[in-house]
Formats: sequence, structure tokens, C-alpha cells
Amino acid sequence: MAEGVPFGRRLTDLAERHGDATAVVFAPREGADEVVTWQRLDERANQMARLLADHGIGQGDLIVVGLHNSLEHVYATLGAWKVGATALPLRADLPAWERDRLLAVADPKLAVSGGDDLPVPTLTPADVRASTALDGSPLPDYPVPPATRVIATSGSTGTPKVIFVNSPGVFVEQTQDMSNAVTGGATGVVYLTVSPLYHNNGFMFCYPMLLQENPVVLMERFDAAQAVDLIERYRANHTVMVPTMLQRIARLDGVRDRDFSSLERVIYGGAILPDWVARTWLELVPPERFLFVYGGSEGMGGTMCTGREWLERPGTCGLPIDCEVRILDAERQEVATGEIGEVFMRLPRADQPFHYVGTETPDPILGGFRSYGDMGYVDEDGYLFIVDRRQDMIISGGANVFPAEIEAALSEHAGLADAVVIGLPDPEWGHRVHAIVQPVEPAAPPTEAELRAHCRARLAAYKVPKAFEVVDQIPRTSAGKVNRSRLVAERVES
Repeated sequence: MAEGVPFGRRLTDLAERHGDATAVVFAPREGADEVVTWQRLDERANQMARLLADHGIGQGDLIVVGLHNSLEHVYATLGAWKVGATALPLRADLPAWERDRLLAVADPKLAVSGGDDLPVPTLTPADVRASTALDGSPLPDYPVPPATRVIATSGSTGTPKVIFVNSPGVFVEQTQDMSNAVTGGATGVVYLTVSPLYHNNGFMFCYPMLLQENPVVLMERFDAAQAVDLIERYRANHTVMVPTMLQRIARLDGVRDRDFSSLERVIYGGAILPDWVARTWLELVPPERFLFVYGGSEGMGGTMCTGREWLERPGTCGLPIDCEVRILDAERQEVATGEIGEVFMRLPRADQPFHYVGTETPDPILGGFRSYGDMGYVDEDGYLFIVDRRQDMIISGGANVFPAEIEAALSEHAGLADAVVIGLPDPEWGHRVHAIVQPVEPAAPPTEAELRAHCRARLAAYKVPKAFEVVDQIPRTSAGKVNRSRLVAERVES
């Protein structure tokens, strides 16, 4: 077994140390918050572990937890670790056809889900709640699972795959990795978890933070006004948010009159952050407390900087954390400083940090460099700037157009609640830039002429969308992601 304390034992140790102190606060969209003590959390995890064991789950098995953010999700995940199993969080509201494709790839032994007719044995949320009848006393230490961080994704291409990160299920007091660089290795701080637990941001800023001895406030679903209320009510110290979340809070009426003084770290990552949103947040919290982070679920490397550094280099996502960065062209040749290319990273260790199930795991290049598939550049001091996903880039009339830049410009329009930009096939241009916009007031959306003028004032002419499509709601997931390939296919096929 790897050095360290198994996750199950770690939770029991924390329960013995902190007893009736608060471990988890679950904040539903409606109704009162639910408080769970460390002692109760360990008891419920032990009960859930015995339920899983009764259904044949043990060392090395994989279970799926297909639930919305909930205490049942927490108990199921911690219970799996108690018996040496691995828990794969899965988005609860996936269409059955997409869910079943991912289940076929993952091949779990059991699912904990509220869905119907799953193709694997299933425990329901009611079964999890009924496990309170089982023995809640500590269990013997089980051998650790082969991987404790497993994330399912269909990506923007719609191809289902599961990412297994090579992370043994033991808690080590001091680790030198990107996670600790971002969190500061803090203990005893209050984490506000706003992202869905099936997303890397939600999972990593809930479960590892609990085991690191930090109480967690877990939101059932993100709501900007509720998130600010929770920050004030529980004096939250750390939180991580994606751009759509930061933007929605920045647009709240009276947001500058709210109390964000307890926040010691606001961590941003996940997509391009519009300039105006970043500057608003750097007024809400001291710039040195706002962290710009770039990385990915695979753990291939990452970068980070503070808001103070960002103000000196607007748009940057920082310097490398324990990795090397190279920017390469299509022929895998290094480009000049300031030129855009694909971002590659190399960790100092030689082992493979992850592997895919459902698709081929790409081999590293040039002696260990790997890519998340993003385009960017570095400045003369080595700071990284991300411009967009490689696969999202639109080639229109021979020019490279990055949707993120156009979306950032559209986000400045006060009449728009959201926007996504895609490339549609065009006989003249190859692809044309097409903007899908969600107005703040559906009954009175901005006119196409107004939106075009807004873009022309901020973008080069070839980047201005050829058309603006108004929709009631942009189909983002609760993690803030959107499937561009599906949006393109729907419009090409119609």
C-alpha cells in the first residue's frame, strides 16, 4: 500500500478529533440548510460502506454516483472509499442514451442513482437514506483503490470517455502538487463548493478538502444570490468558480455592498474569463486573494497567478506550477515568444499521470509533453495566455477566429445574459461566425444591428458574427459547459 492514511481511516481520525464540530453544510435551493458533524459524517459513511458491501462492492470495484449535489452523494462517495472502491461521479440529468454510453465505457459494478432503468444494478437515494439502520461503527482499514479520482466526460466532441487519474486512495499530510499550490495546503478553512460534484471543480474542492480537515458548504445547485448569502452566513474562506458563475455574481444588484471580507482565496478556472468580470472581482476582493488557474482533469500540469499579477498582464493565467510549458505549431515546432500555438506541458516525473477508458490515451511527445488541446502563447517572462480551445477555433476566410474573444465582447453587453459563438459551414468563407445569444429580457432582446455595432466597436471586422440567433436559454450544464459540436450539428441538420 502507498505511504499515507487510507481515506476511510482519515475520515474516522477526523471524526475522533473534531466530534460534534461541523464537517458539511448542505445548502438546498429551497428549505433550511442541513448541518452534518464530523462524527455523523463518519457514521453515515460507515453505514453506506456496509450497504455497498452487502451488494458485493469491495476492493478495486468501480461504482457510479449519478446524483445531484446532495448528502446522499457525499455518503455514497465516502462509503465507497471506506471499502476500497472507486467512485465515479456522473451527471445526474444526462439523457438515457448518453448516460448508458458512458456506463458502457466505465463498466461499473453498481450505480447509485435516481434515474430509471439503468443497465447496471442500482441503489436509489432512498436506499442511501435507509442505510441509517445499519451499523455506523468504524470499519477495518481496506486496501486502497487503484484510482480515487475518476471523471467522465463526453467532451465538446460528444465522444464518451472516462479519465482515470493515477492517485492512490491515501491521505498524505504534505504533498507538492498543483492542488496544494492552489489551495495553499490550508486546514480549518471553510470551503464553499458551488460546482456540481460530477465536475472536476466540484469534486476536487469538496472531497479532498474535507479530508484535508476543512469544513465544506455544499450548494445543491449554483445560484448567484444564494452563493453570496452563503459566503456571508458561513464566512467562507475559499471557493472556486467558473466564468459563468463569476459573471452572474458580478451582475448582481448591489454586489459591491456585500461582505466578501472572509474570502482568502477565490479560485477561477475552466474557460476564458472576460476582462470586465475579472476587474469587477478584483474590486470585490483584494487582488492577491484572487487566483487565476489553468489546468485540466488529467493533471498534466498547470499554471497560476494572483490578481495582482493579472493586473500587470491582463489576460494571463500565470506561470507554470511544477511543470514546463512549450507552445508548438502544427508541425510540433516551438513558436516564437508571443506567437499563438498549441499549449504543451511536461511534468517533472516520467510516469503517465492518467489514462483514458473509451478512447486511446495519447502518447506524450518530445520526451514527455502533453496537451489539453488549448491554444495560447507565452510572454517574455514566461506567463501563459490561453486564447481558446484548438477544436473550437473557427477558420473563416483563411483567418483564425477564437470564439472566446467574441463571447467576452458580447458578455459586456448589458442586455445579454449569456452568449456562445460557433462556426457554421459557409460556401464563401469556409465557416462563418455565428453568435447564439440569450437576452436578459426575452420579450425585448437587443436588435441584430445593436449587437453588430457593439461587436464592431470591440473586434476586428472579420471577427464580427455574420448572424445573431436569439434563444431563451443557452444549453449549458450546471458546470457552465456547452457542447458546441451539438449546437453546430443541430443548425446544420435543420
